Amino acid sequence: MAKIRRLTPQQPEMFRARVVRTERVSPSMHRVTVAGPGLGGFPWLGYDHWFRLFLQLPHQRELRLPEFTGAQWYQPYLAIPEEQRPHCANYSVAGFRREAAELDIDFVVHRGPTGEIEGRAAIWACNARPGDALAVLDQGVLFDCPHDASEVTVVADETGLPATAGILRSLPGDTVGRVIQEIPTEADRRALDAPPGVAVSWVVRRDSSSVPGAAALRELQRLTRAAATGYAFVVGESSLATEGRRHLHRLGLPKERITFSGFWKHEGHAKAAAA
Repeated sequence: MAKIRRLTPQQPEMFRARVVRTERVSPSMHRVTVAGPGLGGFPWLGYDHWFRLFLQLPHQRELRLPEFTGAQWYQPYLAIPEEQRPHCANYSVAGFRREAAELDIDFVVHRGPTGEIEGRAAIWACNARPGDALAVLDQGVLFDCPHDASEVTVVADETGLPATAGILRSLPGDTVGRVIQEIPTEADRRALDAPPGVAVSWVVRRDSSSVPGAAALRELQRLTRAAATGYAFVVGESSLATEGRRHLHRLGLPKERITFSGFWKHEGHAKAAAA
């Protein structure tokens, strides 16, 4: 994992919630809307605000959560017996309505060779029903743009699309820059509320056998300049994040002005790293 600055709460709060509705928002994205009596107090900051999602295991009658104080949740989580330990994954807030105490979570729907949905969280999301229990642990934001940034560059594969959408909604209206957003299919495009000075480039993968993030990386590598006073946010598959950061730094963008995070690692890359 890259060393990145995290605007993380010192005492993150856990919020219990239940599914209220679900919908397929595009061929590759499934949205689950959750609500809870305390969720209206979620300290939403906009941008790419993210959280740990805890899911009840299929055989459980109730969701068991770690008991902790401060920010030290992980060891108490591991202390829960494996057969009772909830599944944990990281997600960005896709939408938040404080008055309704509702939060939207977008899950990427990856499919295997025979069309089956892959990934425990995606399988859960596509089968979720109203009333299903879950919990979210506030983790703050990764986006950390300096106040003096002259331009902003955002690059992501589809796992970063909720973060991209949130960042664009939150940017000041006079922001200038560019977005390179990769998606699996043309139908996965969505309306993005970008400032007028931010150009949005959609990169459609088209070849289902291609490694996610590779097309966005190629598009980024076409850039031949980067302002030394700019800021970049590069997230998604690990190679997109690391190689994207390397390219931007070669163009003259200081490392401290690049936030990069490998949300996941493609199986082929993982095998290559282990070889």
